[in-house]
Amino acid sequence: MSTIDATIPDEVVTNARVRVIDLPLAAGRMALITLDNDRDHTRPSTFGPAGLALLDAALDQITAMTDISAVGITGKPFVFAVGADLSGISHVRERSQALEFAQLGHSVFRRFGELDVPTFALVNGAAMGGGFELPLHCTYRTISSGAAALSLPEVFLGLIPGWGGAWLLPNLIGPADAMQVILTNSMMQNRQLKPAEARKLGIFDAIFDPADFLEQSLLWAAGVVNGDIVVKRTEPDRGLWDTVIGFARSTLDSRTHGAFRSPYAALELIAAAKTSTRDEGFAAEDEALADLVMGDELRASLYAFDLVQKRAKSPVGVPDSSLARPVTKVGIVGAGLMASQLALLFARRLEVPVIMTDLDQDRVDKGLSYVRTELEQQVSKGRMSQDKANRLTALITGSTSKDGFADAGFVIEAVFENMAVKQQVLAELEAIVTETCVLASNTSSLSIAEMSAGLAHPERVIGFHFFNPVAVMPLLEIIPSGQTDDPTIATAFAVGKALKKSSVRVSDAPGFVVNRLLNLVMAEIFRAVDEGTDILVADRALRPLGMPMSPFTLLQLVGPGVAYHVMEVLNAAFPERFALSENLRRIVEAGKPGVWLPGGKSSPKLDPEVTAMLEQGSVALTEQEVLDRVLDALAREAQLMLDEGVAAGAQDLDLCMILGSGMPFAIGGLTPYLDRTGASMRANGKRFLPQGIASLPG
Repeated sequence: MSTIDATIPDEVVTNARVRVIDLPLAAGRMALITLDNDRDHTRPSTFGPAGLALLDAALDQITAMTDISAVGITGKPFVFAVGADLSGISHVRERSQALEFAQLGHSVFRRFGELDVPTFALVNGAAMGGGFELPLHCTYRTISSGAAALSLPEVFLGLIPGWGGAWLLPNLIGPADAMQVILTNSMMQNRQLKPAEARKLGIFDAIFDPADFLEQSLLWAAGVVNGDIVVKRTEPDRGLWDTVIGFARSTLDSRTHGAFRSPYAALELIAAAKTSTRDEGFAAEDEALADLVMGDELRASLYAFDLVQKRAKSPVGVPDSSLARPVTKVGIVGAGLMASQLALLFARRLEVPVIMTDLDQDRVDKGLSYVRTELEQQVSKGRMSQDKANRLTALITGSTSKDGFADAGFVIEAVFENMAVKQQVLAELEAIVTETCVLASNTSSLSIAEMSAGLAHPERVIGFHFFNPVAVMPLLEIIPSGQTDDPTIATAFAVGKALKKSSVRVSDAPGFVVNRLLNLVMAEIFRAVDEGTDILVADRALRPLGMPMSPFTLLQLVGPGVAYHVMEVLNAAFPERFALSENLRRIVEAGKPGVWLPGGKSSPKLDPEVTAMLEQGSVALTEQEVLDRVLDALAREAQLMLDEGVAAGAQDLDLCMILGSGMPFAIGGLTPYLDRTGASMRANGKRFLPQGIASLPG
């Protein structure tokens, strides 16, 4: 090695231990490599330079053997391997280092396809990234039906499968299925393959139960060596290859609008795999990987990944967990859609009785019907047993009286977003519940302090803001007021953890984090339209952020009425920055669902009645001008929020926007993008994060 060190600082080295075993059926001897970093399953085996060197040395040892009929490779319990040790990326400062590491992985892995005897990957557990690519180099592959994580997640992180996957997989299973694994699954929040699915795709040749996986795999391998088992593979159809690539490129354009480099780099590699040799394919992977490693997209993705994997699991500002009170019953005020989703979530995760209340029995019955329907669908899809569905159905009850909350430890209101209504509900609850019961509000923007001001015990009131749809969106904003006590806060975070949500503590400020920032975007977009910018131009302006929805599509989802109400709250607090749009008011008063005609999700069309009612000025901005204006406004607002202590740091702003609004990992959340585009310097004269954090080192 000339540009990379033999080890990454603090590399957890994966050993490649060799033992020679006698195969069943008198099939000869197998040299079996076991990958093991000598940690438990919570620290999966990865490959850094030192680990690759040990694997290379193991292969040297094996090639010197003259009495073996096969080579096998497997992993430690529950884990095969999960790819490159990405902790070393921060130490890569030169493209030559990235290129050499890519070449090193190829040079070691490809040896499994160049030995004089057949090679068998016995994938006993999690196999991701390079750990998924290594088996592709082998002659044959078996998979445990209990393997919990199978994927090529590189595009999700701003990379490409760079140790053979982008060439080997399409040449094994065809371009369409390869793109499902490499692109579609990766871009769907790193969706994992199930073992049976991977077997059906033809990635693995046999599947066995985990209880006797190694024994069954070795017996199968012996049958292959003896010629009793013949593995037949279908050659991919190269006639349709270009058509598949063209369709994929069109889909990618419509989804990302070119905002990210890695999916296009992966697509080009898959396209080239149609005619390129293995050497050419591997060399192209090396070059693409080196380019991406030296780009901000990867650094931002790793920053975002670290936030979600670490900071979200150890939130800032949480009191000692010993202060948390047990919750053995949950009350929910309301039985509408949001309340019904909450009831189902609390019952599934906490497995305690949940009681919903509403103004009349019809509303209660409608909420309970929603719960039953959702559970029935889970059963019909094979995601839940009938017994469990029956138990959950029994846990969730409804009533028109709040008296059932008397013994609840946690009650959350999910009623209409109106301060007077919420104050009345909390006052009614306080007269019923015990003094230690937590009273939570699912408000999206209203002040918790004002909401609890007239109560005898405002210290047990806290904001508990979920995002819709509740079952899918991972973020939970937890909002103490200035009077909320530590036991209440600790209980709220304990409940959030039990609900498997990523909880972030934010201060009691209008709109909290996500709604304040998203509504600022909407205010700026409507300001541009009001001044004279074409709706379609304004809607396209934010494409470089790669958000899952454009501004006016998001408006259609949340509803103009809800958006206008939140804007009113923010306008009352910050009138100079959150202007109320008269055009938005007109849309609300006309009862329109948004600016698009209903039913055109794939290709929305403007509603001519909406465009006719708009009153616009004469200043028409370009897409870039709209984008710059929005980014500068976000940079100013984010700095103000940090100055006000709305969030503990830029990292929490980013975490909220990633988990609550769908900001892609590839931009790192809000503040890295503002730094990278120069908006931070334009608006505030400084960066949010030091150079080298979520970006290339300076």
